[in-house]
Amino acid sequence: MKSKVITFDKVLDETEQLNIEDREYLLDILSKRLIEEKRTEISRRIIEAEKAYKDGKVKKGKLDDLWKDLND
Repeated sequence: MKSKVITFDKVLDETEQLNIEDREYLLDILSKRLIEEKRTEISRRIIEAEKAYKDGKVKKGKLDDLWKDLND
């Protein structure tokens, strides 16, 4: 199945055709979906960080030590 590409301008133009209540509803849906995507990304990064910690790939130390290690 071929996906249809739509431009950002086209989306804006189309949403302007909606009444204000529908635009508010659309905004609410988009906001909630964005929040959920961010939560998913945070969760993915936590899992990745926990694995790195478990695998011993995480360095510990004082900021100066870590900074020096980064710059060497």
